[in-house]
Amino acid sequence: MTATRAEIVDGLAAYDRLVEVGIGRRPAVAAALTDAGCTVTAVDVVEVPVPDGVTFVRDDVVARAESLGDGGHPGPPYRADAVYALNLPAELQCPARDVARAAGADFRFTTLGFEEPTVPVERESVGRETLYLARPR
Repeated sequence: MTATRAEIVDGLAAYDRLVEVGIGRRPAVAAALTDAGCTVTAVDVVEVPVPDGVTFVRDDVVARAESLGDGGHPGPPYRADAVYALNLPAELQCPARDVARAAGADFRFTTLGFEEPTVPVERESVGRETLYLARPR
């Protein structure tokens, strides 16, 4: 794991229960968070292997956000203190933020690097990356 990823883990480890949106083939952060004593659920639109100790749920965060309607909790996979995503493309930032808000969780993310966030954020420099925290409503 790179020094930057280790710093991201340090920042996220302050949360007890986390959901990683779009884990894909990059499970190192989820594994390190589990090793740090956090409970981690990973969601993705396709079935992917996850490290021991990480729970996987196949889910589409865009469809989940659209199903929220006028309130309500997004469901069991999202019972967490924080929802996070790494290298999150612009088109998924609003839906992921909306799901996190409906769950009463913080939303932390990094972008693809060449994109600016599409939601209002606070910025935190973490190594060579920026870890964003979506601002509350």
